[in-house]
Amino acid sequence: MAGLQLQEGQSMQGLRGQVIFLFLFSWLCHSVSGQIHYSINEELRKGSIVGNLSNDLELNINDLSRRRLRIVSDMSEKYFNINLDNGNLVIADRIDRETLCGASADCVLTFDAVVENPLNVFSIKIDIQDINDNPPTFVHENIKIEMSESTSPGRRFLLQNAEDLDIGINSLITYKLSANQYFALGEKVSSDGSVFPELILEKPLDREAQDKHELILTASDGGNPLQTGTALITIIINDINDNSPIFTQDVYKVSVRENIPVNSTILQVSASDEDEGINAKITYSIRTKAKNILQTFTINPRNGLITTKGYIDYEVSRFYEISVQAEDGGSLAAKAKILIEITDENDNAPDISITSLSDIIPEDSAPGMVVALIKVHDRDSGENGELQCKIKGDLPFELISSESNFYKIVTKSSLDRENISSYNITIQASDKGSPEMTSSKVIQVNITDVNDNAPGFEKLLYTAFVTENNLPGSSIFSIQAKDMDSGDNAKITYSIKTRGKEDDSLSSYMSLNPVTGVIYAQRSFEL
Repeated sequence: MAGLQLQEGQSMQGLRGQVIFLFLFSWLCHSVSGQIHYSINEELRKGSIVGNLSNDLELNINDLSRRRLRIVSDMSEKYFNINLDNGNLVIADRIDRETLCGASADCVLTFDAVVENPLNVFSIKIDIQDINDNPPTFVHENIKIEMSESTSPGRRFLLQNAEDLDIGINSLITYKLSANQYFALGEKVSSDGSVFPELILEKPLDREAQDKHELILTASDGGNPLQTGTALITIIINDINDNSPIFTQDVYKVSVRENIPVNSTILQVSASDEDEGINAKITYSIRTKAKNILQTFTINPRNGLITTKGYIDYEVSRFYEISVQAEDGGSLAAKAKILIEITDENDNAPDISITSLSDIIPEDSAPGMVVALIKVHDRDSGENGELQCKIKGDLPFELISSESNFYKIVTKSSLDRENISSYNITIQASDKGSPEMTSSKVIQVNITDVNDNAPGFEKLLYTAFVTENNLPGSSIFSIQAKDMDSGDNAKITYSIKTRGKEDDSLSSYMSLNPVTGVIYAQRSFEL
């Protein structure tokens, strides 16, 4: 085995954009199988010589064209060419080791060199060596950290690490922090050997003296020349939550009419906090488990607006006492009380109920007889609940106030069943609200008969004509009387009244049916 070492200095300085020569070390190794091995740096400029292939393959320069020396490889043909005039293997295109091999420790390109007449194939292996062409970079060039002014010295804050696409010494990273009086730089080594920078607080912070700090974190690699990357660390000093919220009032009072629409705003509470940021951000809430309050009212957690979420009914509840809380972002809280008085609206009509009723009374009832006892009630209050009660129409009845909300219906004059046998008594109750609300109820009272009417004939004198020789037992006349009473009091019995001996002689000529009033002949009459 024979070896040949070639050197060519060539390098690139990216910051100035100027090209200088880098040191090129390449070596060649012959074997029985004909394998050639070169080693070059990445990023050599186009046309740079890798090695003299004709010499290394022991080929005559004059025979290179005739024997058609060439590269057989899809990939390597892009990066390398053979100069058939001098036998040099040269760079045909930019070679970026990081693009080809990433972070792999070894980066090798292989291809075959072929000659003909006679045919021979040579294996070519080229190691691509890393150069320090990539600076360390941070994923985020701006790092923001928030900490409280009460943070204790010694507290450590993990920072993001920098990355370098190079390998080996070219990717070895060290960190440096810009000079300041509050923070120092440390490092944390993870279980896999990764190193992360840490920010260490060295002395107490004072937000009132300085509420923001800006530091430069510099990452440097181990290459030559050295390359660096930076990130700006902005440290925001937050206020310590040493102030509780304060309500503008300890007790809020408001008057609300019943039946206001749902979602109506009734009150806004307000609290302030002398802290800043999240410590001054106040959230409002109703602090109760009472279902009637939670079903009726709600509070906007951001602005303290209290609105109705259900209907308010004065007759259900006339007063609400609500506890509200203002809590800042640091869990400090204050409480206030809200007193809500509900004012009445005239939304209830009077209610009339019958407590006792005599719906049948005799017509000879004396004035003042109690017919019924009624109760009137209005759920409203004040003038809305003050009632006036009366009987509509001109009837022989009147209302007399008995006790609070009770009235008696009594007769105020004589009754005459024969004139009116039944009364529909309409009781009307009205409140004094605005607008007025009215209710009415009808009571039917029937008048029963007493025997206060005597039967009466249509005439005081009746004249009847009877033909002579009439048949005995035939009807010769009929009389009719009427009675204004009813029932048994109106049943009439007829009879003939005579004086002395006339009765005997009259009864021999005629008879009277006591029920129908029909007169019958007892015998024939002769002139």
